[in-house]
This record gives sequence, structure tokens and C-alpha cells, in this order.
Amino acid sequence: MSNPYQDAGVNVESGYKISKFVKQNIKNNGNIGNFGGIYEIPEGYKHPVLVSSDDGVGTKLLLTIEAKKWDTIGIDCVAMCVNDILSQGAIPQYFLDYISTGKVDAKVEEILKGVIEGCNQANANLIGGETAEMPGVYSEHDYDIAGFSVGICEKDDLMKKENVQAGDVLIGLKSSGIHSNGYSLVRKIFFQDHNFTVNSVLPEYPEITLGELLLTPTRIYVQDLVPLLDERLIKGISHITGGGFFENIPRMLPENLVADINVDIWPKLPIFGLLQKYGKLELLDMYHIFNMGLGMVIAVDPSKEIEVLELLNEFETVAYTIGEVVPKEQESLILKGAKL
Repeated sequence: MSNPYQDAGVNVESGYKISKFVKQNIKNNGNIGNFGGIYEIPEGYKHPVLVSSDDGVGTKLLLTIEAKKWDTIGIDCVAMCVNDILSQGAIPQYFLDYISTGKVDAKVEEILKGVIEGCNQANANLIGGETAEMPGVYSEHDYDIAGFSVGICEKDDLMKKENVQAGDVLIGLKSSGIHSNGYSLVRKIFFQDHNFTVNSVLPEYPEITLGELLLTPTRIYVQDLVPLLDERLIKGISHITGGGFFENIPRMLPENLVADINVDIWPKLPIFGLLQKYGKLELLDMYHIFNMGLGMVIAVDPSKEIEVLELLNEFETVAYTIGEVVPKEQESLILKGAKL
């Protein structure tokens, strides 16, 4: 007997298989498969507020199709959500994913491996999700992924612009690479303007293909920042995503203050030099687009600077004092160094 739904191109059995795969690979799996995700708010909060974020990974996912490597893009999706939540001063609690594709096959399990790994890194529960098979909307090789996450904190602990003051120190936390922003330009530079492929090996990175390099997953900052949030050592947080330094750092500052940053302080990852070289980009434009090696910038009281740096750099150097907050005159952001 034929199945009309399957004849139309949708295999419901594949969805059941995906649900089973997730249940087998996460710790708290009792809720997977229900109609809605359930999460119990932890005890001990006096005035808890929930902070939510949803996001995707942009055109970075196209590289996973070209490289036939799907096991890290889920980390990116989790990271884009939970890092935004951290920037509000909240601690991520749970995550849900949405994957849509023309055909549910082995790539979906690979994508979900990354989602599960991202949740582990973020110490967030994966409490549900949706995998939609949509022939006619996508080819069987194409897909999209989005995520939704919720964090929690005391209302009084939310990051507020007015908490940041002139004289506060700015500390940058290193990124793992490009993260998940700017990939339309990245793909244009490498694959359209210079005819590289995902299998190309550049002399600057002889040990890895260009595809593997560009698919380096976004760093998740939960382990770095949660201890600082618990001790109330942070006054402001900026997640350096699309728009780079110029769009994101001013978002954590009052209107009368600006960030004064020396860009020569921290080591730059070679990938940014390659993008500038092959894209023939002005250095200032790079700071308008990319994270330039810092995925998070935090503002702290100068009396807490050494304590924060010691906590962040306890096992390896991941953080650098890059500047300070100063009164605003004209500029919304002051960058110094590197012949800007």
C-alpha cells in the first residue's frame, strides 16, 4: 500500500529517526518528542527575568554544503543565541533548534551533533526542536537552521548602559575566527573574486583546507563569562557580531561615553589578514565588518581589572585589556594603532 505523503516527497519515518537520535545523545531527553519544550525555572531567584534570543548562521551554512561537512554549524547556531543572552547579563538555560531541508537524511544528524555539542559547551539544555522536510522549497541537498534560546538572571543583574562609567576598563576576549558574520563577503572574496574552492590550501594555512578554516565554529563564551557574572564583576558586555566594532561596542555604552581602543594590543588571527589582502579592504572597513579576533568586549571597574584578567586567563591567555571608556566628544568609537 502506497503512502500519499511519502509519494509527495516527505518521509515521516526519517523524522521519527531524528527524534530518536536526539533522545539517545542528550542527557535530559524525557521531553523530546512532546508538543512543547518544558523547563522548570531554578529556585533561589528573588525577581527572575527571562532573556531570549533567536538567530541563524547566515550564508556560512552554504560552505557546509560545498564542503560536505555539517557537524560544526550547529555549534555556530547555539553560539549566536547564547552569546547574545550573555551580553544581557543572563545565563543561558535552554535551546531549541529548527532545521528545514528538502530531504531529511544523514546531514541532519551531523547538524544535530553540532547543536548538541554547542549546548554542552553552553551548559544549556536542548529541550526540543523541529526538523521539517520541505521538498519544493529546498533541494534535497539544501537546508536552513535557526535556533532559539532563553537565559535567566535577577532583574537587578541585567546589563544596563547607565552602569558603565568613564574610566571603566575594556577587556576583549579572543574569538575563534570569523565566527558567523560577514560570510556573504567572505564567500565573494575567496570563491568569486579569486576562484578558490573549499578544498584549496592557502600557503598561510598549509595544514588545513580553506573550507575547514572557514567552518571553524563560533566560540561560546559561557564558561568564560558566567563566573564573572556570578561575582558581579562586569558592568557591560558587547557581543562582536555583524557590524563589527563600530556597531556593537557602542550598544553597551551610555550616549555620553565612547570606547577608546588600541587595536595593536591583541594578536590578530591570520584569517583577517587574508581577507584584507585578497579582498583589498581598508583596515578601517575590517573593523566595521568583522570581529578582528575579539568575539566579546566587556567593561569592568578599573579596580577589578587584574582580578578579571586573572580569572579569564587562568588556563590560557584569552583576554586582553584593550582600552577604556571615555567621555564622548564627536566619535562614537575611537580606534588607535595599526595605522588606522
